[in-house]
Amino acid sequence: MRSKKMTHGLEKAPHRSLLYALGLTREELSRPLVGVVNSANEVVPGHIHLHTIAEAVKAGVRAAGGTPMEFPAIAVCDGLAMNHEGMRFSLPSREIIADSIEIMATAHPFDALVFIPNCDKSVPGMLMAMLRMNVPSILISGGPMMAGTGNGKAADLITVFEGVGMVRQGRMTEDELEQLSETACPGCGSCAGMFTANSMNCLSETIGLALPGNGTTPANSAARVRLAKHAGMRVMELLERDIKPRDIVTEKAVANAVAADMALGCSTNTVLHLPAVFAEAGLDLTLGIFDEVSRKTPNLCKLSPAGDQHIQDLHRAGGIPAVMAELDKAGRIHRDALTVTGRTVGENLDALGAAVRDHDVIRPMEKPYSPQGGIAILYGSLAPEGAVVKQSAVAPEMMQRTARARVFESEEAAFEAIMAQRIEKGDAIIIRYEGPKGGPGMREMLSPTAAIAGIGLGADVALITDGRFSGGTRGAAIGHVSPEAADGGPIGLVREGDMIEIDIPARKLDLLVDEAEMERRRAAFTPVVKEATSPLLKRYSRLVTSAANGAVYKR
Repeated sequence: MRSKKMTHGLEKAPHRSLLYALGLTREELSRPLVGVVNSANEVVPGHIHLHTIAEAVKAGVRAAGGTPMEFPAIAVCDGLAMNHEGMRFSLPSREIIADSIEIMATAHPFDALVFIPNCDKSVPGMLMAMLRMNVPSILISGGPMMAGTGNGKAADLITVFEGVGMVRQGRMTEDELEQLSETACPGCGSCAGMFTANSMNCLSETIGLALPGNGTTPANSAARVRLAKHAGMRVMELLERDIKPRDIVTEKAVANAVAADMALGCSTNTVLHLPAVFAEAGLDLTLGIFDEVSRKTPNLCKLSPAGDQHIQDLHRAGGIPAVMAELDKAGRIHRDALTVTGRTVGENLDALGAAVRDHDVIRPMEKPYSPQGGIAILYGSLAPEGAVVKQSAVAPEMMQRTARARVFESEEAAFEAIMAQRIEKGDAIIIRYEGPKGGPGMREMLSPTAAIAGIGLGADVALITDGRFSGGTRGAAIGHVSPEAADGGPIGLVREGDMIEIDIPARKLDLLVDEAEMERRRAAFTPVVKEATSPLLKRYSRLVTSAANGAVYKR
């Protein structure tokens, strides 16, 4: 056992003295020590209840003969960080989470680990740490929030964001918006749609590092507590059988995750996080692989923001096992991939009797929403290394469009123009110097996209950026444009009034400026360098790589 490094032998008597100071007994020190990484806090709605989940996990560990030892991890609420300086710290927090867990789990050598995340960067950060540490481990999230209500209909956080634009256009009063804000997010859990947090929690299942039900079992349910107890018990079985994360995360697990990503219509942020997670296992996941899988994997679900359904509807319809069972009908799933249950994906699906219970929520393979997946990767003169769009949430009118560039050097400038109603039909809003290096921090920009939808221009205006968009974004929001402006990318050369060709079916994103003019612009171009005042952001800007590589640190 790894823990013997600090519990066994004559020379470890001082170590034991410190462990006895915690109230641990000799009997507890003789058992496997299981680190329980808990990202609970009183700031993030998705994390407010995680102490309950942690207590259930620890009960499961003890029931199976282990000694649990809890330690914390940070978590940023992207909704609260949105549209101000705090969002620059969200993506960097992913690396901080992974690094801090590595520190704790190496300084105190646990025999096994249980990870309890829920919201956007805590899930990929913990998955990265899990693969980096490679000791028997399991992930159990806090679960999704239930949908709220607004004007007699289901509502969620995105409904409120879009309400801001509706107020500005006179389609809603400020009092009505405030009432909506009180009812749209009814309690604990990760926000109710297929946004980034729920996307990553669902994909943790498909990768095989979380138990079936992890992505969709509601946060406020007794079933979630029972699942946490089972996770605690299961990690002890993984320890006994010496099954480690890198035994599970193979190329087959990568393929399963990306196929499910496309079928579910997950957040575009998965294109940042999955490559970062798999890189910790020495596996390469490129934008090309995402696009290849998307072209042959149908989109089976349209959850918010792409549609009106929520994670609770997906759960009722059979959850992630049902989606995988549907994909399995067409041979799109590797059934022999190992999972934390100790069984293969196929054995899990058979044991669960996985099947779709509501084909209005999970479409059959022969009648999908689209023959292609939820995400598309675009290339062209504006994005030589690629750009990402959630095509399942794009209006049909915007799938092919030539638009006029409206150029902004920051999210704030673009948002001000939108709210002042200076954006017109046929415009393509260019927001640059918001990439991983140039931001720095690659801010998520839900406020501009939600405002566009709220003022009724979602089918008429594109947003193109070297930054990123929320999983709650809908419309022709094209992000991760690479290379970014700060790295000399063509997005830095766009001028007001330039025409841009968007062709999502053909996977094209082109700046319609002749090469001679582009050469003149390149010769005169010096990328803007935003001098961050934060030491952390200065360090991040120096170390981070392109969004096309998952915005991981240079190695």
